Amino acid sequence: MPLHPPAQAGQRFSEIDTPALVLDLDAFERNLVAMAAYTQAHGIRLRPHAKTHKSPEIALRQIAHGAVGQCCQKVSEAEILVAGGVQDVLVSNEVAGAAKLDRLAQLARSAKISLCVDHLDGVREAAEAAARHDVVFDVLVEIDVGGRRCGVAPGEAAVRIAEAVSRSNTLRFGGLQAYHGTAQHMRSIDERREAIERAGLSARNTVERLAQAGLSCGVVSGAGTGTYEIETGSGIWNEIQAGSYIFMDADYARNRQADGTPFRAFEHALFILTGVMSKPVPDRAIVDAGHKAAAIDSGMPMPFRREGAVYTKPSDEHGVLTGDPIALPHRGEHILLVPGHCDPTVNLHDWYVCVRGMHGPDAHVEALWPVAARGALT
Repeated sequence: MPLHPPAQAGQRFSEIDTPALVLDLDAFERNLVAMAAYTQAHGIRLRPHAKTHKSPEIALRQIAHGAVGQCCQKVSEAEILVAGGVQDVLVSNEVAGAAKLDRLAQLARSAKISLCVDHLDGVREAAEAAARHDVVFDVLVEIDVGGRRCGVAPGEAAVRIAEAVSRSNTLRFGGLQAYHGTAQHMRSIDERREAIERAGLSARNTVERLAQAGLSCGVVSGAGTGTYEIETGSGIWNEIQAGSYIFMDADYARNRQADGTPFRAFEHALFILTGVMSKPVPDRAIVDAGHKAAAIDSGMPMPFRREGAVYTKPSDEHGVLTGDPIALPHRGEHILLVPGHCDPTVNLHDWYVCVRGMHGPDAHVEALWPVAARGALT
C-alpha cells in the first residue's frame, strides 16, 4: 500500500505533516551556485557525490550548474541515476563479483560508466564483464591516501594495477581515485591541511611513477566538502567529489576555518521538520522524530535557531528536547532539526519536501522530489 507523502505542492509550510525531510530551495540553490562558481574560477572539475542526495532531480541540477556528472557508491545508485537522465557516472567504490559488474556493463551501453579498482582480481573481473557485454569501462585505480579503507598502496603497487588495466581491450585507464574520507571531519584547518598534504604527496608520487611507466594520468579525483579548497590548491587533484555542500549538516558545521570560526562556505539547506507530540513538564518536549527519521552516527540533530534547546535521547519514534523551558516549543508546535549526518538521514525518507521562502511569511511547498535511490544498497 503506497504511503501518503507528508505534503502536497502548493501547501503552506505550516501544513506539512511531520516528521518530514524538508529542503530549503533558496539555500540549496545558493549552495549550488557557490560551488559551481568556485570550481569554475579554479578550473577544476566538479563530480558531486550522489550518495548524499540519492536523487536524479538534484543530480541534474548540479550538472546544469557545470558538474561533469555524478559519482556514487553503489551499482544500484548508478542505475537510478542513469534511468533519471544522468549520462556520466563514476562508481567511486570497489565493485566485486560478476553480478554487479554485469549490471554496470549493461549501463555502459547507454551512459559513460567508470569504476574503481584496487586489486588485480578487480581488473580481471571488470574486463571480463565488459567483454561479455561488448562495452568499455573507464577505470580509476584507487589508492589509499590515509583513510585506511579501500585502496592499493600508492606508488609501484598502483602502477602494476594501472598497467594491467591498460593492457586490457575492454578497459581504459582514466587515472586515480584519491579520496581521504577521514580528513573531511577533522575539526581544525591545520589537521585537515596536514592530512591532505600527506595524501597529495602519495598521489603526486603515484602520478610520477605512472608517467615513468608510460601511462598518462588524466584524472586525479577525490576531495570532499571538508577539504575541497585544500585539494584545489594542491595542483594535484583536478576533480572533486564533494557531496554534502548542497545540504550542510550539523557535523560539517563543527569544522573550523583558519580564523577558528565555524565552517560557513555553505548554508544549512536540509532539515527534519518535527512536531511536538507531548510536553509532560516545562523542561522536556517530546518530538516525533527519532532514530527512524534522523541518523545519529555523527552526532545528534541540532535544533535550528532554537538557542537553549538540545535534542537528546532518541528512540525509534521519539526525540527529547531539553534545556531552557523558555526555548522549548509547545505541544503541537513544529521545529526544524539540522541532521547530524545528511547522507544516512536522507536514506530514511521517501520524499524531499521542497519549500520556497522557508523562513519568510509566504513559505510554501513548491515541489516534492522522491528520494529515488533510497535503500539502494547493492
